[in-house]
Amino acid sequence: MKTYMRGFILSLALCIAMLTIIAVTRYKLDNLKSHHAAQNNESVSIKDRGRQLKCMADNIYYEAATEPAEGKLAVGIIVMNRVAHPSFPKDPCQVIYQRNTFYQVVVCQFSWFCDGSVGRRPVDPKLYNESMEAAKMVLLEGFRLPSLKDALFYHASYVNPRWGKIQVAKIGNHIFYK
Repeated sequence: MKTYMRGFILSLALCIAMLTIIAVTRYKLDNLKSHHAAQNNESVSIKDRGRQLKCMADNIYYEAATEPAEGKLAVGIIVMNRVAHPSFPKDPCQVIYQRNTFYQVVVCQFSWFCDGSVGRRPVDPKLYNESMEAAKMVLLEGFRLPSLKDALFYHASYVNPRWGKIQVAKIGNHIFYK
């Protein structure tokens, strides 16, 4: 009888251990899936994705319409790098339309949003279509340039904001920093 009980207890312990391993594995897998979904914005509605795509295309157009393809992509990549960074909002539109106030002066993250361009329609349909294609590549397909992996900021090459940040690339008429 004692041998039977030991075997039963050993089998029960083994079953509990296996069930625990299965539960922990499922929990970790579910966490990985939800983390992956959050990183890829898989839980975004079609309406929200369309809104994000328009925000991205507008930003690329007003910031880099006349830049080469790599320059257009770079502007979109900066937005997505910010979305992934804990210091910025988690939605591309919120990143693009973010405003900060310094000493009672409102500063936009992207100048076109504060300079009145936001109220104007794009004037060059070909350049806007290129901007939309760049937005799709960056937002929907996850396209990234290795040189901009850590970049969060950029400015036009004809200005010098004296940020003191580390330059990582110059693409077209923009200089990029981490």
